[in-house]
Amino acid sequence: MTASAFRLLELHNRINQGKSLEKADLLETFCIDSKTFQRDINKLRDYYREKGLGDIIYDRKENCYRLDKSAKHLTEKEIFAICKILIESRAFNKEEFNKIVDKLLILCQGEERRGVKDAINNERFHYLELQHGKALIDDIWKLRQTITNQQIIEIDYQRADKKIKQHKVKPIGIVFSEFYFYLLAFPMDVTIEYPIIFRVDRIETIKITSGTFTIDPKGYDEAGFKRRTPFMYSGELQMIRFEFTGVLEALLDRLPTVRIEKETEKGVIARAEAFGKGLEMWLRSQGDRVRILGKEE
Repeated sequence: MTASAFRLLELHNRINQGKSLEKADLLETFCIDSKTFQRDINKLRDYYREKGLGDIIYDRKENCYRLDKSAKHLTEKEIFAICKILIESRAFNKEEFNKIVDKLLILCQGEERRGVKDAINNERFHYLELQHGKALIDDIWKLRQTITNQQIIEIDYQRADKKIKQHKVKPIGIVFSEFYFYLLAFPMDVTIEYPIIFRVDRIETIKITSGTFTIDPKGYDEAGFKRRTPFMYSGELQMIRFEFTGVLEALLDRLPTVRIEKETEKGVIARAEAFGKGLEMWLRSQGDRVRILGKEE
């Protein structure tokens, strides 16, 4: 290996570990002049930009060169925030959770990695997976592919009473809500205007059939359906008009479809729509903070 190649590898290793490159120190270490050092830096810059690894910038305050990944890569602050969401959502079992966190931490540089790791270490150690304890990522991706390819599938589904029932369905979407992933699908045996909701962790088997289907893109909007199923209940679309006297911000965050008609002395008159009985059940659970004025199906 030539001296030039060795220097470039050494500089690459240092900067990739989150270390800074101080010119005076490196001139002495490698017994090179300023022009050679600058030529090495320029080569590294070109390589990192070409590979999308970040930019090597000169930090005038610290008088050194360092790697800046913020433009195209997750920062340690963003990785910390994502880890917190994973911890609080409890979406995955402990094995899948730890694999994802480890891969996120690799994206951090040396000191930053230790900082994020220390910040989440206690919560990570005490991470509490859900009772089902199932690995879900493979099934979620398999279902996502059947949605993309519009393939009819047969699933063995365990109901809340532990009984297994087989369903033949047209999968159209996957959503996440309050701990669980859900499959949205239209049944093959009946014609209805709304999809049925299946918890992914309760799906025992997934069989991809040779049949396919088509869905009018104007007739179904995954994001729109999610807004209308804040409680993951399936059923006819309901619109409910009500008076609300609680904290308005909490109402707006909980019900994405809510529309405020007018203000009252105590609160607001509002209306919201959702599939199934979940909306009405939630409104009635709010006690004297809600007065239902009417509903339509």
